[in-house]
Amino acid sequence: MRLRYAAKTDVGMKRAHNEDYFSLIEDEKVFLVADGMGGHACGEVASKLSGDVISEFYMHSKDMDATWPYRYDPNLSYPENRMVAAVRLANARIYDAAQKNPNLRGMGTTIVGCMFVGDHVYISHVGDSRCYRINAEIKQLTRDHSLLEDYKDARPDMSEEEARNFPHKNVITRALGMRDTVQVDITKHQVNDGDQFVLCSDGLSGMVDDKTIFKIVREASTLENAVAELIEQANRAGGTDNITAMLIQCNL
Repeated sequence: MRLRYAAKTDVGMKRAHNEDYFSLIEDEKVFLVADGMGGHACGEVASKLSGDVISEFYMHSKDMDATWPYRYDPNLSYPENRMVAAVRLANARIYDAAQKNPNLRGMGTTIVGCMFVGDHVYISHVGDSRCYRINAEIKQLTRDHSLLEDYKDARPDMSEEEARNFPHKNVITRALGMRDTVQVDITKHQVNDGDQFVLCSDGLSGMVDDKTIFKIVREASTLENAVAELIEQANRAGGTDNITAMLIQCNL
C-alpha cells in the first residue's frame, strides 16, 4: 500500500496557544493526533508526551523479545495489542508526570491514531478526537467519549437540533492522564484503493460538519490544499479551539 499524507495544526481564533499535537511513525505507518487539556499550557505537555511515548514504545517493541508493560490480550491481534499497549503506556506516563509535578496537575489529552498493516487499518482512540473515512461518502469510524454521546445512547430519538444545543457537549468522559489506567477503543477496517482518512481534533469536527469536510477533501487539488482549507473553514466558523487536521490517502 502506498500512503500519501498532509497535516496542519492551527491555534484558532480564540486561544492564546496551541495544545494540539500531531505526529507520525513513518516506518510503522502510524499516524497520531492529540488534543491536550489543562491550565497553564500543560495540555500541550500532555499531547506531545502522548506522541513521544507511543513512538518510544513502537521503537522498543520492534524487538520481538522485548518485555511489554502490559499483559498480551489473546482476544486481540498482534497489531491491536501493540497499539493498545502504546496508548495505555502514554496514559500512565502522563498520569505519573502530573502526580509528580504540581504545575502539571489536571493535564490530559485525547488521542486518535491509525496504523496501516497490509490492506487493513487499525484505529485506536480515547476522547473526542476523530477518524473519518472518505471515499464515495464520509463515515465517522470513532465514537466520541463524551457526555453528548452517552446522552444520545440514552435518548436514541434525540434530534440534531437538541444535540447542537446540548449544554455539556464539550465534556469528555475519557482521556489520557485522567486516571492511572484507561480503556482504549480499537477497531479494524478493510482499506480500499483511493480511501482517504481524516484524523482531527474537535477544533475541526466541532466547527465543520461532516458534509463540508467531505466536500473539501473530495474537491481539493492536493492533500496539502485540503488540510489548509479544512483549517480555514473551521476558523471562518469561529475557530473557538485549536484545530488539527491530518489527511492520509491510500493507494493499493
